[in-house]
Amino acid sequence: MDNVNGGPRRSARTPWQVTRSVWYAMFMREAISRTMSDRMGWFWMIFEPVAFVAIMVGIRSFIRGDRLVVNAEFIPWMITGLMGFFLVREGMMRGMGAINGNKALFAYRQVQPVDPVLVRNFLEGMLRSFIFLLFIGGGLMLGMDMYPDNAIRVVAAWLSLWSLGLGLGLVTSVAATLVPELGRVITMLSLPLLIISGVILPLNSLPHWLLEYLMLNPIPHGLETLRLGFFDKYQVVQGTSMLYLWLFTFTLIALGLLMHLRFIDRLKAQ
Repeated sequence: MDNVNGGPRRSARTPWQVTRSVWYAMFMREAISRTMSDRMGWFWMIFEPVAFVAIMVGIRSFIRGDRLVVNAEFIPWMITGLMGFFLVREGMMRGMGAINGNKALFAYRQVQPVDPVLVRNFLEGMLRSFIFLLFIGGGLMLGMDMYPDNAIRVVAAWLSLWSLGLGLGLVTSVAATLVPELGRVITMLSLPLLIISGVILPLNSLPHWLLEYLMLNPIPHGLETLRLGFFDKYQVVQGTSMLYLWLFTFTLIALGLLMHLRFIDRLKAQ
């Protein structure tokens, strides 16, 4: 159909097309900022887990932590745990600063506060997946047992941890934007969370009464399943359940989306 001037009339874009364009533009903006604005960006993303592994290997020589891991090599066991934990942690931390970091974009009515959280989580997950593949390749070249025995289980556990990071990011993005003090508290909790999630030392070595409380944390459920995918004879922590992880994840995602809907005007005005 032609307009009154004789030219073709441009059809209106659907809401999905508009949203997809917004996400693509924000993704390219975030990707360039994340990987190219800092010359040391890639170095730190790779160096952090390498440094953790190196430190823990040094500590292992004193405490013999490898003897506590059943049917799995200690270094590959710890690498998989670190990679899974960093995936969740970065999803939470990057989401927490997404709204304030993209405040100027809310002048466009097409951009909503939830958009930068979703985009940052997707980008961080892609970067962490790439780095994990680098560690797997590097470990195999060094002769480590880094080849997964069950690749489907590994992918499922990785995507589950990725989704958990998204749920945490959605909730913390609203909470930390409306109450900045909460952001500082959440940042301080990241280190204790590393310890109680069984990333460094296996939770199986802890008393049963304490383990019951620690397994309320959903992260160990994903990490143990991820490790089981790499070592099919690995003895997972008692009570590990992917159903619990996904119920917790879906609850966080639903809560986060509801919080974004409820406080959308306040988030844009902050």
